[in-house]
Amino acid sequence: MLQRRPLVAAALALPALLRPGAARAQEVTLRLHHFLPAVSNVHRFFIMPWVQKVQAESGGRIRIQVFPAMQLGGAPPQLYDQARDGVADIVWTLPGNTPGRFPRIEVFELPFVAHRRAAVNVQAVQALYEREMRQEFAETQIITAWGHDAGVIHTRREVRRMEDLGGLKLRFPTRQTGEALRALGAAPVGMPVPQIPEALSQGVIDGAVVPWEVVPSIRLHEMAKFHTEITGSPTLYIATFVLAMNKAKYEGLPADLRAVIDANSGMAAARMAARPWDEEGPKVEEMVRKRGNAIIELSEEERNRWQRQTAPVIDAWVAAMKERNIDGGKLLEEARALVAQHGQGAG
Repeated sequence: MLQRRPLVAAALALPALLRPGAARAQEVTLRLHHFLPAVSNVHRFFIMPWVQKVQAESGGRIRIQVFPAMQLGGAPPQLYDQARDGVADIVWTLPGNTPGRFPRIEVFELPFVAHRRAAVNVQAVQALYEREMRQEFAETQIITAWGHDAGVIHTRREVRRMEDLGGLKLRFPTRQTGEALRALGAAPVGMPVPQIPEALSQGVIDGAVVPWEVVPSIRLHEMAKFHTEITGSPTLYIATFVLAMNKAKYEGLPADLRAVIDANSGMAAARMAARPWDEEGPKVEEMVRKRGNAIIELSEEERNRWQRQTAPVIDAWVAAMKERNIDGGKLLEEARALVAQHGQGAG
């Protein structure tokens, strides 16, 4: 028996060396779910670059499978809960898809608060999230929060003045945008982006408000020939977004992999998110212009009329926040200050 001890010791050690993965650091596969098709600009120019960066910086130990166009099932308003419940590990979604659930982030969706450029809004939204909104999204790990650039009104008839909006059935992305459109005389209809083409073709809506970058992915320029831009800053509306991760999945990562996610969270990720809107949006606008569609810019006088007409929407929101024990006035002041701060020199 004494002579066999070295052999026994070697036999015990050998499996530890040869077991699959024993000498390898832990690897993780995450599933990222979102609502737009893979041809969309956000998928191509934000989601995939972010995924590739995380994978590279983890040395390939984090693998992220991306499922666009709701391929894991459900509807866009269910995405946040899918991250919370672990149906998906990470989701890209709009808080506005679940009206009233995330009231504080709505401050940027109020009329004439946000900047016309995404590079400004992404930083302002992320900064206010860090200050004021963490408790609102405590059920998940928020990788980043941001907002897009100036939204555009895409319609089947010309809109140059407030009166032209009268009775127009327009799709809106968030409840505050809906209230603003109602104040301007339109008939707002809420729905997620993927439903727009069918709703337009069936006459359920007469147009939609979305930023330029999303137009090609839903072929909106083929169904709506008129596009009204609200020039200058602040702009009529933006929508806000979050990249949210399942909390247990995040907390269960090895410390070094969690550090990779952290390094690609917050302001770093928010700044990456600006590209589809600020860089790709103008390319879409130029494509639509060359196609022969009419692109209309509101006059400064008309824009000022719209701003005055929608001011009561802000007052109503501040009053509603007070009923929920939220200081809406303070949030509004902070949001405007952040937009001004990050908008210096932005044009």
